[in-house]
Amino acid sequence: PTQVELRGLAPNTILPLLQPEGVQRILRDMAKFSALHNVSYQLLAGSLAPQKKFLTVGLSSVQRPRGFYLLATLQSLFSQSTEEELQEMVVVVHLADTDPSWNVRVAATIAQKFAHHILQGRLLLIHAPPEFYPTLEGLKRNFNDAEERVRFRSKQNVDYAFLLTFAANLSSYYLMIEDDVWSARSFLTAIRRALASQEGSNWATLEFSKLGYIGKLYRSSDLPRLACFLLLFYQEMPCDWLLTHFRQLLAQKDVIRFKPSLFQHMGLYSSFQGTVNRLEDEDFQADALDLPDNPPASLYTSMSVFENYEPQKAYSLAKGYFWGKDPAAGSTFSIVFQQPARVSRVRVRTGSAERPGDFLHAGLLELGRRRNHGRDCSSYVPVGSFEKGTMEQRGLEKVLPGPVECVRIRVTQDQSEWLIIQSIDIWTTAGT
Repeated sequence: PTQVELRGLAPNTILPLLQPEGVQRILRDMAKFSALHNVSYQLLAGSLAPQKKFLTVGLSSVQRPRGFYLLATLQSLFSQSTEEELQEMVVVVHLADTDPSWNVRVAATIAQKFAHHILQGRLLLIHAPPEFYPTLEGLKRNFNDAEERVRFRSKQNVDYAFLLTFAANLSSYYLMIEDDVWSARSFLTAIRRALASQEGSNWATLEFSKLGYIGKLYRSSDLPRLACFLLLFYQEMPCDWLLTHFRQLLAQKDVIRFKPSLFQHMGLYSSFQGTVNRLEDEDFQADALDLPDNPPASLYTSMSVFENYEPQKAYSLAKGYFWGKDPAAGSTFSIVFQQPARVSRVRVRTGSAERPGDFLHAGLLELGRRRNHGRDCSSYVPVGSFEKGTMEQRGLEKVLPGPVECVRIRVTQDQSEWLIIQSIDIWTTAGT
């Protein structure tokens, strides 16, 4: 790959260097078809790729009173991705501060530090000029928010609307993050797996973090509508609330959130007035490649199921859990694989913070063979017991060599509390 030395160049030298001729004209032509006031974007650095990518990662950034995390966020996105993943991805940063000199300085710093990615078409820095913004004065003070806070969050909605409009034709999918997050290793591959698990479903938003507007995935075909929605209601409420309403309007009633989370909040200080913000996602896992395989399977239980807390919810990588009534000694929860698999590791978590007593007080994990009429196996080998509601065993391919057809949780002691199975994670190895 070509290496370019940019250190020591003035900002007004660096930025034109990274802008191939004609890009501004292309952007102006694209803007004619924009539903958002024919915005003419300033392309501060980078060039549009000739072909659509798989994923656009979009973030907006403004000057913070305290703290600056944008460079670390970009470094994490790139360093946590393989070369193959980087070829399928483009990162778009909307430098949206009202101070033009700050935008130029930050663009120059990014251009120096990430010149390789900019020249490879993996990083674009844009700015929507202030003349395209609606008024930010005299806004409605819903929720009795202070005038300054209303102005900040209203502008933020418009910042994102312009970013979404710009990104609408860059890729098949769009991932929204903030400018102060760590990324899990190979997050793109994890997102691709999650999409495969949702194939055929009519989702509007997939979530890969529980925080704010970090890790929200959209189909790029929905971005023009989402951008218009944010602009239409920009002064009504914060962006994350609007995103929830948008999901519901697109007929996705329930949140579809995947665990573990792929993004973690890193910033200590908020971008609004520099207040301390210690938000963390306890479901974050730094290595996305350590995600379980959970082979296709049918699930059965001898316990009565409470409402819609079905067995599949414990086995799916999406948010949700199984909730069974009246577990007793001998009660079972069985996973019957569609195809035999070599199981190397199993992790089961039971109970929840809201219902701390509803965990498995005593039980065994068993691996089974010789499937019997499709619903169970006729022969089981115990491979581990539950301690305080959790169980994790590795190296199971050595305990029971060869393919396994069933994995079963067996209750070994009566308990008065119901049973929540939060998650069942199964890893497999190749071979037969």
